[in-house]
This record gives sequence, structure tokens and C-alpha cells, in this order.
Amino acid sequence: MFEGFQSVEIDTGSARIFVRRAGAGPPLLLLHGFPETHLMWRDVAPCLVKTHTVVCADLRGYGRSGCPESSPDHAAYSKRALAADMRVLMDRLGLARFAVVGHDRGGRVAQRLALDAPDKVDALAVLDVIPVSDVWDRADDRLALAFWPWSLLAQPSPLPETILARCGDAIVADAAANWGSEQAIAEEVQREYAAMLQDGAHAHAICEEYRAAASIDRDHDRQDREAGRKITCPTLALWSEAGPLSKWYEGEGGPLAIWRRWCGNAKGQPVDGGHFFPEEKPKETAEALAAFLDRPDG
Repeated sequence: MFEGFQSVEIDTGSARIFVRRAGAGPPLLLLHGFPETHLMWRDVAPCLVKTHTVVCADLRGYGRSGCPESSPDHAAYSKRALAADMRVLMDRLGLARFAVVGHDRGGRVAQRLALDAPDKVDALAVLDVIPVSDVWDRADDRLALAFWPWSLLAQPSPLPETILARCGDAIVADAAANWGSEQAIAEEVQREYAAMLQDGAHAHAICEEYRAAASIDRDHDRQDREAGRKITCPTLALWSEAGPLSKWYEGEGGPLAIWRRWCGNAKGQPVDGGHFFPEEKPKETAEALAAFLDRPDG
């Protein structure tokens, strides 16, 4: 995996971030979701590296990145803090402006990056996700039953950490089977994801990120809405045609309508596959991203 990519660790001043980098051309940052790491891009990145400088990063608390100490307000694991890591990371790699693609949790980090650093982000793509505050504002029994990490992992320590550490393999297998398909995530990659969850420091950090999503991240979104701040760069939203996003928000015009409330220039469509479609359908995902990145305003 990632043949020809350089592995680098960058100290952002508040976290140690692991990345893989390769290619030439316009810079492109790829961000993963839960329970994944940068490995989710293993088949997408080689397609995009032909035309871009591709950077695949592990978010703080995930994969091979560090797990900084947190605080009662969970600010160290807010999307704002994770986005700040990425801004410093790209600067230190000499990539002053870039496009960013985020799946799941990474999509919300990418959203925050585009809001907090509009001078850095040329284009944004968000995969099978809507903003944190919109999820919580519309939360009901469907969310609690289908995407249980939102409520479970946001519970006080140490219960959710204990569950992750003791049941990491079962959690990854369940996510692969119920949010995508059993073939969506290769067994060897599932083992990598499970090993991360079973590490105590990473388990705590991931729970802190979910606690931040239930609290401080919502505050940051609300402050943006009240101030009238919007994402100014071209934005692409892709979501699973078979997944909940295609059904739950039909009455509001679907995920694209929700994103258009945040963006001045957004387009998008459903794609074939489950929640993990970048892993399940990497060629199709890469083609959709390449078409957008080639003509983001088109």
C-alpha cells in the first residue's frame, strides 16, 4: 500500500501528525473518518497522485498520529483544533494553498478548515457527511440506532474507552458490515483499524473527539451561523446512494440542500456504494474527485 509515497511525521506545535505524501501538481489533502485512518485512501490516492501532490494524514488521536492531552471542554479534540493541525501541517510541507477532501469525521474537519482558513483552501469535498450541528439538530432514534458512536462514544470516560479497547475488532467488523458491505474494508486493514481502537491512548482520544462533536463543535457551528459565515470555495458533496443520508433528509432537499446553507458554491450527487464507498469503490471515487478538482467551478 502507498507504494512511492514518503512517510513523514510533522510536529504542529500541539500534536505530532503522521502523513504520507507523493506526486506533483496542485496540493490535495485527504482526511479519513471513523474507525479509519489514512489507510482508507490506499486505493484512491494512487489515482489522484498522477495529477496532484497528495497528502494523506492521520488526524490527531487516530492512526499513527499523537494523542495530546485533553481538557474538560474537549477543545483539544474539537474540529477546530484538528483543522488547525492540518493548516500547520500543509504550511510546513510548503503547500500554502490546497484542496481538501474529507470522509465522515474528516469531512467535518475539512469543513472547519474551509471556514477557519478560507485563504488556504481552494476547493472542498465532503463525503457521506453533513455538518456536526445539523446532525445533532436532526438527531432521532434513527441516528441512535444506526450511528451509535455519536451517542455512545460521547459518554463520560471510562465506559466508551473500555468498550473500544476491549471490542475494537468487533466494532470495526460491525461498522464494515452494517455501514457498507463486508467486502468494503479488507481484512488486513480492518486489523489495523482495530489495533488503533484497542490502544488506550487512541481510544481515549477518539472518544474525546466524539465528546467535542457533542459540545464545543456545535458551539463553533452555531457561532458561524449567527455571524453569517459561509464556506466560500467551490464545494462538492458526495453521499452513499444506499445509505441513510439519501433517505433521512429527503424532506429538506437531501444532503446537498443542507450543505448549500453553508456554502456559496456547492454541487453534489449520490454515489453507488455504502458509507465506506472510498474503500469499496476507489476507482469511481477517484474519478468523481478528479472531475471536480479539475473544474471546481464547472
